[in-house]
Amino acid sequence: MKYVLALTALSASAVPMAAIAQTSVNIAETAPVVTLTVTESVEGTPDIAVVGTGVQTRAQTAQAAMQDNAAKTEKLIAALGRAGIAKKDIQTSGINLNAQYDYNNRDGEPAGPRFIGYEASNQLSVKLRDIKKVGASLDAMVAAGATNINGPSFSIDDPSTLIVQARSQALRSAKAQAEFYAQAAGYRSVRLVSISESSNGSMPPPPAPPMMSTRFKADAAPITPVEPGQVSMSATLTVQYALDR
Repeated sequence: MKYVLALTALSASAVPMAAIAQTSVNIAETAPVVTLTVTESVEGTPDIAVVGTGVQTRAQTAQAAMQDNAAKTEKLIAALGRAGIAKKDIQTSGINLNAQYDYNNRDGEPAGPRFIGYEASNQLSVKLRDIKKVGASLDAMVAAGATNINGPSFSIDDPSTLIVQARSQALRSAKAQAEFYAQAAGYRSVRLVSISESSNGSMPPPPAPPMMSTRFKADAAPITPVEPGQVSMSATLTVQYALDR
């Protein structure tokens, strides 16, 4: 570890600008330096959940598939609004249209794939801010016409408090390790000379690929059970300590 001391020499009398000299002096750190990278995590209770949902439709023409899909997606979005989900918490995550083929050759049919129509899909990412109602919200989505559900993915809307706690724990852990190495190597104390943070927090896992789900009336079965558990936020610090005699 090196520190740079910049010295500027100025005359007391008037001196032309060209006569001003600038000198750089490099002062090397003479004590041994230990570099540590420490990650600490803090757990908390999630307060939001993100769910992927959407509608898949099939028709013989691409236009019919898209039109049918649009009508059913609008119905789903309207149902989400009636459930108290704000517009800002509903985001389109993907729109797809693909030709579908049957590759199973049957007796009496010509060999090769058989065109069976077009499949359209409109996927939504929905943020749910009431954790206790996640299961009921999933059931309401299906009742409103959703043909696929994936998630939920839990997180904390404002993780700043947990991240600060994780940083503090990481710094304490780094100092304890540095002090251990100093004592083991015969040094009296440690002195912090640099610190940097390479990551803040942890992201929730990506949602699973959409899965087809069976439609059912929301009042015909128990509410889908959902357990939020705990989520963790982490901080990774890289620190350098000089070992002093």
